[in-house]
Amino acid sequence: MKLQRKNRLRATALGALAVSGALVLTACGSDNNSDGTTGGNGGKTSASSNIKCDDAKGQLLASGSSAQKNAMDLWIKDYMAGCSGVEVNYKSSSSGEGIVAFNQGTVGFAGSDSALKPEEVVESKKICKGGQGINLPMVGGPIAIGYHLEGVDNLTLDAPTLAKIFDGKIKKWNDPAIAKLNSDAKLPDKAIQAFHRSEDSGTTQNLGKYLGTAAPSDWKYEAEKKWPSPGGQAASGSAGVAAQVKQVDGAIGYFELSYATSQSISTVDIDTGGSAPVKATPENASKAIAAAKIKGTGKDLALDLDYTTKADGAYPIVLVTYEVVCDKGNKAETLPTVKSFLNYTAGDEGQKLLTEAGYAPIPTEINAKVRETIASLS
Repeated sequence: MKLQRKNRLRATALGALAVSGALVLTACGSDNNSDGTTGGNGGKTSASSNIKCDDAKGQLLASGSSAQKNAMDLWIKDYMAGCSGVEVNYKSSSSGEGIVAFNQGTVGFAGSDSALKPEEVVESKKICKGGQGINLPMVGGPIAIGYHLEGVDNLTLDAPTLAKIFDGKIKKWNDPAIAKLNSDAKLPDKAIQAFHRSEDSGTTQNLGKYLGTAAPSDWKYEAEKKWPSPGGQAASGSAGVAAQVKQVDGAIGYFELSYATSQSISTVDIDTGGSAPVKATPENASKAIAAAKIKGTGKDLALDLDYTTKADGAYPIVLVTYEVVCDKGNKAETLPTVKSFLNYTAGDEGQKLLTEAGYAPIPTEINAKVRETIASLS
């Protein structure tokens, strides 16, 4: 456990944010701004953080993925400190709920851990007048497999074993399949309590893509946002799953690394078949995400991730969270704020905060296209 904690980046600074029960972060930008610069005032830039506020003003509502909640908390705090008169509210719920809200026209953008489905793109055309919803990759990172097992500080699992655990086929921690991967561990004769997300979740879908691709013989389910297996116990949001793992001896679950770092939850090393098991760290996730290819067309920047990588140091269970916006037809009253805020999150300062918070920045080549697309939004 001590070794894993050393790999976690600035967990103390993030902890207060991550354990917060608030789903919506609100604040008045003018209360946070001490340098006198203003947003919504002809493209002025914040002197304190070089945030280009442009004509941003008023309130911007957004919702979706809880995977990026901790990143959003940091981004919003920093952005509103630099742009007075602007209020950004991000409701952390789920990818599915965020896309529904976007296609109902109630938010300026949505956060989703999986790209829009074809039918969701069609639906978006009703809101995006003359355009459609597109995916902008903004947040990368590992999906950590967190566990709580008294007396076991280091644990290695592979894709087939994980698949059997989450499908309820492996029921005890001292199962031979787990013991074979952990010859030095004293595994107890204790029941495994596997936790999963209760609501539609892009994190669930990405885990399903990994299990279905890396262990196709043991995970027969389609990669959908809804948890497919009849086994296990459900909890709401990544925060809820992490809380259960933290509390229950014998528990295992999945959530973004920031939830593990903030609550000192032990995480599983993944045996990919490479030279050594791989730890869940932002750096190791970046090695996997860097190999991603853009599969979207036009201005859509949806990515194709390699979940079966055996490259040394590449952590295979990764996700990319997209900000979903209209390429054309964004609401005139919120478009300046959407562009200003997303320019900041995709910029050097915003992406730097990701590493500090346990996430992985979007690879430079892809991020350059994200910035170009943001500039072209209308």
